[in-house]
Amino acid sequence: MKLFPAIDIKDGQCVRLRQGNFQDAYVYSNNPLSVAKQWEADGASFIHIVDLDGALVGYSVNDEVIKTIAAQINIPIQVGGGIRTIKDIDNKLALGIDRIIIGTKAVKDPAFIKEAVAIFGAERIVIGIDARDGMVAIEGWEKISSYHAVSLAMDMKQYGIKTIVYTDISKDGMLQGPNIDHTREMVEVTGMQIIASGGISSLKDLEMLQEIGAYGAIIGKALYENRIDLKKAVTMFESAGG
Repeated sequence: MKLFPAIDIKDGQCVRLRQGNFQDAYVYSNNPLSVAKQWEADGASFIHIVDLDGALVGYSVNDEVIKTIAAQINIPIQVGGGIRTIKDIDNKLALGIDRIIIGTKAVKDPAFIKEAVAIFGAERIVIGIDARDGMVAIEGWEKISSYHAVSLAMDMKQYGIKTIVYTDISKDGMLQGPNIDHTREMVEVTGMQIIASGGISSLKDLEMLQEIGAYGAIIGKALYENRIDLKKAVTMFESAGG
């Protein structure tokens, strides 16, 4: 199982939100680059970055910070937040980003995903499905759509998408464990590579995600609050072929 240490950027700083609430942000570092370098030094094989400002306003805001990180670390990066057009994708890839995560646009304009896969390839495009009570949230989690998470994933699969970042908003930033039941449903029904996000607080949580067949796990607050040692987690879940 792959581990994705998370760097959420707001106002150029590394923060964590609670349940997606932009008014409930805690700043962990004013230097996201140093955080990225730390995760790389600890053995991370991939880094997950979210432009929180971009997710809220619908266009990229923190590109300079992201570009600096991409230029100075040697492991791949996936980025989400405010990516709404083909040009947005092109611009992000030009920064040195390896994979693009698209969320809101997948709900509002599914044909866009088909076009993006045709242009950039399925390996470059990841769909971010953020859900509350199984229903997809959009626009920086500010709105709940009428789309069921599993249904959206299956639609995306038809367009060639292979990988989904699945976030349970009610769990995010709460350190109360991931939503195992909903994540298992995503894994079993879709047969896709499901990266679980939200609520991961311990090595036990990671073990449970591995047991249900999750492809990967995004770890945020638990790393910043030293509840999970990334070096140890990498050894357990990646180095051992987990």
